[in-house]
Amino acid sequence: MQANIIVSKASKTLSGTIQLTGSKSECNRALIIEALSKGTVKVKNMSDAADAVTLSSVLKNKEQGTRIKDLQGQDPYSLVLAPSIPNINIGPAGTAMRFLTAFLPLQDQNVVLTGTQRMQQRPIGILVDAMRKLGAKIDYVNNEGFPPLQIHSGFEQQTDRISIKGDISSQYITALLLIASSLPQGLTLQIEGELTSKPYVEMTLAMLQQAGIQHSWGGNNIHIQNQPFKETDLVVEPDWSAASYWYAIAALSDTAELFLPALKPYSLQGDSVITEIMANFGITSHFKDGGVYLQKEAKPILRKIFDFKECPDLAQTVIVVCAALGHDATFTGLETLKIKETDRIAALQNELAKIGVKLTEKGQVYKLDCSEKHIPEKVMIHTYEDHRMAMAFAPLALVVPQIEIEDPMVVEKSYPAFWKDLEKSGFEIKKSESPEDGKSER
Repeated sequence: MQANIIVSKASKTLSGTIQLTGSKSECNRALIIEALSKGTVKVKNMSDAADAVTLSSVLKNKEQGTRIKDLQGQDPYSLVLAPSIPNINIGPAGTAMRFLTAFLPLQDQNVVLTGTQRMQQRPIGILVDAMRKLGAKIDYVNNEGFPPLQIHSGFEQQTDRISIKGDISSQYITALLLIASSLPQGLTLQIEGELTSKPYVEMTLAMLQQAGIQHSWGGNNIHIQNQPFKETDLVVEPDWSAASYWYAIAALSDTAELFLPALKPYSLQGDSVITEIMANFGITSHFKDGGVYLQKEAKPILRKIFDFKECPDLAQTVIVVCAALGHDATFTGLETLKIKETDRIAALQNELAKIGVKLTEKGQVYKLDCSEKHIPEKVMIHTYEDHRMAMAFAPLALVVPQIEIEDPMVVEKSYPAFWKDLEKSGFEIKKSESPEDGKSER
């Protein structure tokens, strides 16, 4: 584990220009589309997020017929699972795990798909069940319902209709939609119940449409028939999830004037809703000059209820901002947070307690209690191998004199330049000399 870092900022003024990397969400979808199209579709403005780089490497090596072992060097599992079968180790890349679970059975190849120890604790059973019904031959190597997966050749489509719950990870749904046009019989996907993270599904369908794949969506049914891709370039927009941390920093600043180039007002990314959410904290978004200008205005915070059903990746960011400002609020739509890179609810509860803030759970409603909030001179933040924990808590350096971040390079998963960009905007980043360096006591 890397040395901890200490983040601080003497001034509460924010200004400058930050060029964000390409969207991880868009890029991962585009890479699968490119692979399924056999090169007819090209990806432009590739994200440098580790998850996207990992998926690109898998797909590139597969095209070249290369055996892939321990791609990210995260653990030794792929060396011992099935020595005679090619092993694909995607490390901590959750999106790659879901998308490849649907993609690989169509490639007529025997492979083992694995990842880090945490990845092997993240459920995949709903997607595997759906793929088996379609005709995929997939076995669990260790525990039922969890990676690693042994994927066999010989896919033959058994049905053109699959039912799947709408309140699970949208990545399961996206994985099936991405392969739908490549299935001989096409696919009708019936969504059971309310659809969580709907913008991510809409993003998938919009990108498929850009690549020539038409669909129909009536009621709870999404239908995509077998059809070819058209020759096109999929240009990946900068990452709105990454932008959300700059909105958080602006919200905790006294004054803020920041420019984020190439972000669009009408984005495929659901996390662009951060512009509306942060308007409640006095942050205005002006789209001009080919990007967005953020400006801080003094205004009272009136909104008390925030629903993250359609943008769960923004939850940590907004909850930390509310805590830092001492704003008691209620949050809904957090159902998927417990099965992310870590149990994000438990992680938030643990770390917010360090400034005296409580996040309580009652059913599917979460409430923030800032009545005992206090500001110590220094706070150590554990990241739980979760990139969003590191980046959501870093803005606290505008409130707490020193924020120590454990395992800082975890941000490489989605925003590798995060710490450098903080330095560009006036934050001081230095290595910690704490005796706790590298430890993960919780």
